[in-house]
Amino acid sequence: MTQTQALITILCIAAATLLTRALPFWVFRGEAPAFVRYLGAVLPGAVIGMLVVYCFKGVTPLAWPHALPELLAGLYVVLVHRWKHNLALSIGGGTALYMLLVQVVFA
Repeated sequence: MTQTQALITILCIAAATLLTRALPFWVFRGEAPAFVRYLGAVLPGAVIGMLVVYCFKGVTPLAWPHALPELLAGLYVVLVHRWKHNLALSIGGGTALYMLLVQVVFA
């Protein structure tokens, strides 16, 4: 990928992210409909559930490293989220811990 292609890709991703973040505020200028509020209440839990399934779907506990990186990172996510109630910190920290474990500790 050339630098121009990378720049265009990054700009498209930034524009799509901005659009999806701002669109609800433009569409629902005042109070959001009950269905949208309902989705805002249930989707974070659904996303976490999908992440758990995705993260543990390929785990093989009978082969080295016996699912230790996944279990340690998952435990970190649960404990930090119960402690701080911050999705960005728990998911971001869990991802960073998992990558550290997979690429450095259990490599």
